[in-house]
Amino acid sequence: MKICLASSELAPLAKTGGLADVVASLSSFLDGKGHDIRVLLPLYSSIETSAMDITPVRFMQDLAMQMGPHRVRYSIDTARLPGGTLTIYLLRCPELYNRPGIYTSDWDEHLRFILLSRAAIEMCQNMGFAPDIFHCHDWHTSLVPMYLKTRYAWDRLFENTRSVLTIHNIGYQGIFSANILDDVGIQDQVDRLHQEDLGKGMINFLKTGLLYADVLTTVSPNYAHEIRGAEYGMGLQEILQQRGDTLVGILNGVDYREWNPADDPLIPHPYDSRRLAGKKKNKLALMQELGLDCSDDMPLIGMVTRLTGQKGIDLVQQLVPAMMGHRRFAMAVLGSGESRYEQFFQWLQNHYRDRVCFYRGFSNRLAHWVEAGSDMFLMPSLFEPCGLNQMYSLRYGTVPIVRRTGGLADSVQLFDPHSGQGTGIVFNDYNVPALGWALNYAFDLYQDKSTWRKLVRNGMAMDFSWERQGQVYIDLFRHITR
Repeated sequence: MKICLASSELAPLAKTGGLADVVASLSSFLDGKGHDIRVLLPLYSSIETSAMDITPVRFMQDLAMQMGPHRVRYSIDTARLPGGTLTIYLLRCPELYNRPGIYTSDWDEHLRFILLSRAAIEMCQNMGFAPDIFHCHDWHTSLVPMYLKTRYAWDRLFENTRSVLTIHNIGYQGIFSANILDDVGIQDQVDRLHQEDLGKGMINFLKTGLLYADVLTTVSPNYAHEIRGAEYGMGLQEILQQRGDTLVGILNGVDYREWNPADDPLIPHPYDSRRLAGKKKNKLALMQELGLDCSDDMPLIGMVTRLTGQKGIDLVQQLVPAMMGHRRFAMAVLGSGESRYEQFFQWLQNHYRDRVCFYRGFSNRLAHWVEAGSDMFLMPSLFEPCGLNQMYSLRYGTVPIVRRTGGLADSVQLFDPHSGQGTGIVFNDYNVPALGWALNYAFDLYQDKSTWRKLVRNGMAMDFSWERQGQVYIDLFRHITR
């Protein structure tokens, strides 16, 4: 198949969350299966390019695009994605992408992603590339399906192209003032936009994509169900209900070339489900590295997370200080985000210095080490479209403690010590008593070494590889192009 994929993020070049990992892994998987995939990413000034061999595409240099009264010039370059064999395309426009971060609150934020959407289509035109599938991700490229049916509908190059829009997190929708209408560039077809929104003086990029994409996907089956309701639909539930027959939930995969304790270069002691002694060595080394109490009976809880309300940090804030007084456990927390949560974990470390370590920021090496060295991994999310860390944890024999929501519900099953079935600790309600039950249950199971070993090995036997999940995308793409 011929596939054009446009995204605002692509690991390891531009990443703020799981979107970047999924786009990189899925693209590489499709490329490895022999499909002709063209990936377009903005060339942000924050991307480290010194080790990349970037080559300008000769016939796509210094092109012009008019967006309302704004005229910008851009070029398309090509390069090899670091760490793999995938060739990608880079959208070079210093005027719009030379910013400190990937996303901004600048007045021209909408122009940055209108350009990405239209440049992806015009790149195909310039190359004479007729994609079977145009795969768009989140609000940043969700105008592509509408553009294919309006501004570029004249071009027979796309007459057999089908568009797929993947929702990674419905909470981010790209909502702008209707004053940008001229910049969107469909003045003669303004009736194609959501009229009620226009009446309220706004344009919602993601909602526009939901209206026009041929197929909608999201990153787990359970999340596909949740976002059709008012609690998780973020105002888009009615459209998703109307388009229910075209909404598909596909659980994200994991790149086991990067996340595999048997040959992970970022951890000191390799191990697998048959040789678990290496995991114990990683725990001891990690606790020594972080200055934590290394007692063998002390379970270590890991967290690698954005410190936001979505991630359930308020439950941790309410529960953990009290639990520290009557249960023996340690915590290794890696993350950054809202200052109130950063301050909480800093306070917790100051009060329990031999049992809590908080690393503010991100370190890929430490993220891998926390996965390998922890006994448990805590994800008490309010909502979680898919989540990847719980799947990393299963592979590393680190028991996930999760709330039953989104992809967490699809990937972790509650362990039953009587049957020996299950892969983690799962709680239902979003409240302190429920989280308290989950932690106490985990601590009690930990004391029975043979039962705990069974639970660990159950998780390590799970397969969430892209070989499985990527094939679901291939089957879907083939179905809609038929």
